[in-house]
Amino acid sequence: MHNEKIVSEVLAALEREPRINLHHYPIRVNYGDGVLTLEGETENIAARKVALEVAASVPGVDGIVDRLRIVPAETMGDGAVRDHICDGLIQEPAFREYTVRALVKDAWESLREAVPQQSGIIEVEVSDGVVILNGQVGSLSHKRLAGVLAWWVPGSTDVVNGLEVDPPEEDNDDEVTDAVRLVLEKDPFVNASQIMVSCRDFVVTLEGLVPKPLERGMAEDDAWFVFRVDKVINNIVVAEQV
Repeated sequence: MHNEKIVSEVLAALEREPRINLHHYPIRVNYGDGVLTLEGETENIAARKVALEVAASVPGVDGIVDRLRIVPAETMGDGAVRDHICDGLIQEPAFREYTVRALVKDAWESLREAVPQQSGIIEVEVSDGVVILNGQVGSLSHKRLAGVLAWWVPGSTDVVNGLEVDPPEEDNDDEVTDAVRLVLEKDPFVNASQIMVSCRDFVVTLEGLVPKPLERGMAEDDAWFVFRVDKVINNIVVAEQV
């Protein structure tokens, strides 16, 4: 009965959240021994992260097993998703001295080998639309940028960012702010010069003016895609003439 009560409370909390549509995108909830498991697809990255936050806030939930995926913007096979991500990494100037490898048919293929004195390496694996990034990068900004490039591929349903930062860096709000600004600047569909970014306790706030609602939504998605962002407050105003 206790387990059923926790499940009911989690589902009720998810139902109250306006960014989560359980009728079109149902989420399966299981609970036992303090651990909650969420499974299913969400409409977008915001709904996914908000669902995890809402579920974690329910009393009695000590841990969460995250099996949520987002609905892909485009149906793509794992090979196509992998190729798009690797192409993006190779073309990105920030990774021009990095080794890029991909898992193809259970074997690692080197798409580019860096010069010996460079230690940066990114390994890409895709399974059922879930992207797994491993390897070693030189900064938190590089780790975050690689993750966003993976999220930008329309067939990606989740990104597991296991990249290690060497030498290690202490994460903080300034690092997140810089990363979000960098991502907005690299997004060809967003005018980053019109958007101001701030961050406090890993909660990102976006402000500014954009000409269309679509651009407002894309800017918010970009912020959500950034590793360690817990919440996005979108105060961007849509104005026809900017």
